[in-house]
Amino acid sequence: MKRGLSTLIFVAILAVAGVFVLSTSSALPARVASHFGASGQADSFMSRDGYVAFMLVFVVGLPLVMTGFMALVFRSDSASMNLPNRDYWIAPERRAQLVALLTAHGMRFGAGLVVFLSYVHWLVVRANTQRPPQLDNDLMYAGLALFLLATVLWIVWLWFALRRAQTR
Repeated sequence: MKRGLSTLIFVAILAVAGVFVLSTSSALPARVASHFGASGQADSFMSRDGYVAFMLVFVVGLPLVMTGFMALVFRSDSASMNLPNRDYWIAPERRAQLVALLTAHGMRFGAGLVVFLSYVHWLVVRANTQRPPQLDNDLMYAGLALFLLATVLWIVWLWFALRRAQTR
């Protein structure tokens, strides 16, 4: 996938996530249960406006800053990078290809993070429909397990992309 397309998809996912947070937050009470203990019981609350601002920063801002930082790091001196087929990739004729590959993969990870954080927001909104607020730990753990599995698959995918290039 071209880097421009990865960026476009990432930005679209960020926009959809921002709209999702804003549109689903209108159903929240004035005092939002925003943190839950191991049992799923609410143990911290905040105003709806405070929660919405926090979630927008968390769901949109964090992945945006993270992927931007990764893109800057990827453009830095590649001689210090530890990656498969390092000598192949840091050759001047492949430097742009390496930056494009790493940036595209960073955008993919960022998109997955946005989806996971949006899911967590949905669980919080859902928990706040109950009295007293109760987070569904089964759904939380299932989402976390899926995100961790996707992260492992992303790492393997990137590793194979970097390994495979030398055999071409």
